[in-house]
Amino acid sequence: MNEYKQIALQGLWKNNPGLVQLLGLCPLLAVTATLTNALGLGLATMLVLIGSNVLVSLVKSLVPKEIRIPIFVMIIAALVTCVQLLVNAYAYGLYLSLGIFLPLIVTNCVIIGRAEAFASRNSVVKSAFDGFMMGLGFLLVLSVLGASREILSQGTLFAGADLLLGDWAADLTIHFWQLDTSFLLAMLPPGAFIAMGFLIAFKNIIDKKLADRAPTPDTVEVVTRARVTKVS
Repeated sequence: MNEYKQIALQGLWKNNPGLVQLLGLCPLLAVTATLTNALGLGLATMLVLIGSNVLVSLVKSLVPKEIRIPIFVMIIAALVTCVQLLVNAYAYGLYLSLGIFLPLIVTNCVIIGRAEAFASRNSVVKSAFDGFMMGLGFLLVLSVLGASREILSQGTLFAGADLLLGDWAADLTIHFWQLDTSFLLAMLPPGAFIAMGFLIAFKNIIDKKLADRAPTPDTVEVVTRARVTKVS
């Protein structure tokens, strides 16, 4: 169980693809103008991550080391094609909104990196869990970024949710305030970079506070000696 906790912690916080590894930044910054787009791309990436990790773990012993990267890329490309066709069939509006960034999941370094660094060295169950946690960590960063940019730029949340969930979700839109004109900085790429910088800074502040609270080796040694002396 400790091993699975470490995998979860790595994907969600310590080695988060968006905040720590800084991988997949192009789609992360490009499609997060709204929360709906962020959720759509995040879920698609998570599905590909889980599927690729599972398949790579299954075939790792059959693939020669010399051609493992091309094989991994072919597996990822096949899965991305399947996901793209599913989105095209069942969420065509979202498919149009995501545009080129949906097929470009193939080139996302997060996916090929986990296939090479983890799935090719671990069991199927662990690989699937790692793909889920890395995908969830990437999805959470996308969602926070998309929600903050949508609220600042349009004063809404879940605008266009019907593109992802169907016509019934059109009423899910939350209106915080009415804007005469949109806040362009939050909608454009510079705003995405600024918001991403704030998220990374916030994480670094939390990490620093946690590190300051953690006992140092000298403190642990003093406490240990005190306990030994007390017992004696």
